[in-house]
Amino acid sequence: MSPAAPSSSPAAPSFRRRTRATAVGAALLIATSVAATGGSAAASDGAGAGDRSTTREAAALTGTAKLYRSLGDDITFSFDAHLAAEDTGDPGRATGTFRFSHYLNGDGAFAEVKVDCLVTGGKVAVVSGVVTKSDLEGAEGERVGVTVHDLGRKDRLGYSWASTGSPVDQGPLPKCVSSAPFETVKAGTGDFTVLPWEPRL
Repeated sequence: MSPAAPSSSPAAPSFRRRTRATAVGAALLIATSVAATGGSAAASDGAGAGDRSTTREAAALTGTAKLYRSLGDDITFSFDAHLAAEDTGDPGRATGTFRFSHYLNGDGAFAEVKVDCLVTGGKVAVVSGVVTKSDLEGAEGERVGVTVHDLGRKDRLGYSWASTGSPVDQGPLPKCVSSAPFETVKAGTGDFTVLPWEPRL
């Protein structure tokens, strides 16, 4: 389905096979638990009681939400992606998972992804990873990327297969590559949280 309406648009995350006209979405089973975005740890610096130094992780993208669709498609994305403080200079060392799914009238697909890159700037995050599990034929082993704009209750989202309609058809993808966040989150379904990356430049 198209982000706005016509099912013929290639921009939708429909996971359609070229031989099928039904919407088959990209997959997410909502994570049973999402790590807190703070991820900071306080530790004594040895200077005396009460003196502490705090180190936060370098970047993070967490949360779950559904995308808006006028026809009622059930499209859900969930993220639990993190870049540790010690890896601030290498976004390719990010860890975690993200998941997404797209269903309409009982037809669709899901995918589970192992994170391999995370870059955030202000309230925008780009995360990528390799599909480890999916019921979309040909999706496993493919790298996909997603962009999130953290706007509170009006978050936006984009994905690397926006111009092809399916991750299977997008071709090889470098790490941390995605599209502009042109989708909008369905009201009342939750929101995403982006922890800004602050590399030493």
